[in-house]
Amino acid sequence: MHELNWQKSSFSEPGGADCVELASSTTGIHLRESDDPEVVLTTTPRALRVLLDSIRLGRFDHIR
Repeated sequence: MHELNWQKSSFSEPGGADCVELASSTTGIHLRESDDPEVVLTTTPRALRVLLDSIRLGRFDHIR
């Protein structure tokens, strides 16, 4: 995979671990955990939007 411009939330502490990082490219949206940056999940913008909307709507609250 080519060099990606990884971004994390502005709420994350500088240099802190335990952050989900996002990057975009022509092949999709890439997600990784800052503690394990070699593992990258790639998805489409639409699929990520559906997931985030589902989380916001509480569709996974029963899993707790």
